[in-house]
Amino acid sequence: MVLNITDNASLQIKEMMKEEDQETVRLRFGVKGGGCSGLSYSMGFDYDVNEELDIVENINDIPLIIFKQDIPVIDGTTIDFKQNMMGGGFTIDNPNAVISCGCGSSFKAKEREGTPENC
Repeated sequence: MVLNITDNASLQIKEMMKEEDQETVRLRFGVKGGGCSGLSYSMGFDYDVNEELDIVENINDIPLIIFKQDIPVIDGTTIDFKQNMMGGGFTIDNPNAVISCGCGSSFKAKEREGTPENC
C-alpha cells in the first residue's frame, strides 16, 4: 500500500466528501514542486482519472488517486488528522522525507532511483 490513512483522517475525509458527488469523487494525493524545502504535498478532491498516469486505490473506504510518478516520493506515507485546542488539521508522516519545514507541508525527499526529475 502506497499510502496509509488513519481512522481519524478517514472520518474527516469522509465528512468532507459529503459535500461532493459521492458517486465519482476521489481524494487525490501527491506532491508538487515548491515550498520552503523543495516539494509540497497536494491533497484535494478530483473527479478525473488518467489511466496512463494515475493509480486508483481504495483505502479505508476512501477512493484515492495517486499520480504514478509521485509513488517513489510518497511510498509508505501516513495521513492523520489531529484535533487540539486550536482546531484540527491533517498531518503527514513521510518516511521518504529527509528534511521537512516547520509547518510540515513541504519536504525534501531522499534521493532514490525512480524519483521524478522535477523532485
